[in-house]
Amino acid sequence: MLAKANRLKKKKDFERVFKIGRGFKEDFLFLKNAKNNLKSSRFAFIISKKFSKKATLRNKIKRRLSELIRLKIPEIQKGIDGIIVIMPGLEKTDFWELEEIINKLFQKAGIII
Repeated sequence: MLAKANRLKKKKDFERVFKIGRGFKEDFLFLKNAKNNLKSSRFAFIISKKFSKKATLRNKIKRRLSELIRLKIPEIQKGIDGIIVIMPGLEKTDFWELEEIINKLFQKAGIII
């Protein structure tokens, strides 16, 4: 689970990232990121019921992504707000494939040091 300092929660922060952020897509993930004026990077996940009607499956994917982001926090630039939108089709990937997708996505966005 991500630390509280690394979670994006407020509606105004979501709106700001969607308004001024840049978007990057890799397989079934879409990353929207923007700079913030903080010393930490914050992330949030959006997964709709189109992905799966089962909350357990949606939560499983969010837990996996959260853990991957938690492990990558030291490598990620400081002062980034990111929203990861999960699209249908990702449920077929395992943890290691998901890690590769996240790595490619962050490299494409240029947020890994």
